[in-house]
Amino acid sequence: QKTGKIGTDIQDGKCSWLIVSALQHANSKQKEILASNYGLKDLEAVEKVKAVYQELEIAQMYHSFEEDSYSDLQDKISKIEALNPQVFHNFLSRIYKREQ
Repeated sequence: QKTGKIGTDIQDGKCSWLIVSALQHANSKQKEILASNYGLKDLEAVEKVKAVYQELEIAQMYHSFEEDSYSDLQDKISKIEALNPQVFHNFLSRIYKREQ
């Protein structure tokens, strides 16, 4: 809503971090729901997928993943010697905690 971009990864059946993580953590019933609803251009199917995401706390998993990745990248950037590390810090600051 903030950027004007409407996410349609679920309807489009995209192989996103969210669905991959959900499938890694889902039980057999949740996997069945995901398999039968992911990639359908139907609002009810999208809501079923989102409900599984909520059950699995995928948003919280993503925030942990984001924090860990950010720390790891900061560490790697600090070890760069051949190039100006500020270029990488600037880029990282643009994508860290972005909303859509």
